[in-house]
Amino acid sequence: MTNPAITATGLRKAYGDKTVLDGIDLNIPAGTVFALLGPNGAGKTTAVKILSTLIPPGEGSGAIGVGGHDLATDAQAVRAAIGVTGQFSAVDGLITGEENLLLMADLHHLPRAEGRRVTAGLLERFDLTDAAKKPASTYSGGMKRRLDIAMTLVGSPRIIFLDEPTTGLDPRSRHSMWQMIRGLVGDGVTVFLTTQYLEEADELADRIAVLHNGKLVAEGSAEELKRIVPGGHVRLRFSDPAAYREAAAALGADTTRDDEALALQLPSDGTQRDLRAVLDRLDAAGVEADELTVHTPDLDDVFFALTETEADTDAVVPTPASTKESVR
Repeated sequence: MTNPAITATGLRKAYGDKTVLDGIDLNIPAGTVFALLGPNGAGKTTAVKILSTLIPPGEGSGAIGVGGHDLATDAQAVRAAIGVTGQFSAVDGLITGEENLLLMADLHHLPRAEGRRVTAGLLERFDLTDAAKKPASTYSGGMKRRLDIAMTLVGSPRIIFLDEPTTGLDPRSRHSMWQMIRGLVGDGVTVFLTTQYLEEADELADRIAVLHNGKLVAEGSAEELKRIVPGGHVRLRFSDPAAYREAAAALGADTTRDDEALALQLPSDGTQRDLRAVLDRLDAAGVEADELTVHTPDLDDVFFALTETEADTDAVVPTPASTKESVR
């Protein structure tokens, strides 16, 4: 697919006097992961429901295309091109994992032999073969989510909507789910992901958009978004006091000194060009740092800067262990 997988112009939705989506634009390339971030109630699930034909767009919305089909005039073709995994599992716990998949095959009108072949392949792919004959009610949370996504794939969709797919999972299950999502994209599937986990978006998404008060307040790659927030800097540490003093003189007035630690700190956006400029200034002075550490904002900083209201501060799960530093 060379055309965008999903496009939307001026997407709107309101419930009474509450505007949930206030004219958002989307252009999502095929075969990529697009992550939509936002506080609880920001409209993430509403966007998924509209794009997956579950609810109509609001009055005044522009054109919406999904999988090359116009959502307004060819909703059935859109449904045939997509798969949806919601926040809550669609697994039927009263039947086995295998029976859940065979049921989906029947709903997709697959011939019986084809349905069994697809089911066996998905059970193997999602590491559920040993549990295939067990009631789904006995599955762990991670197993149920894997089965949920496997059921979504029965119809071989090229676009998948994953609405907070790892909420409630333990860290091991979350990482396992990430690997599965990467595998889907490797097969050319487009993934539209909503998540409360900023680390998840950072790990998976090619592009990230932040939804706040019904509007997209920022969009870009994780690295592009991190540059929005000020506070990035370079820290240089020296073991030789003389080299430390010479470096401080060479780097100028913007440098913050820590005489006790023999460390210098100066603002930096963390780009290669910016780091090269710092190193060039040190080379010109004939000094070399023993350690250079780049400190950059992470998605937690970006999110809170863009959606900073008292009501929002507990709406998104922050990165468990921040990785704001990299030593080079």
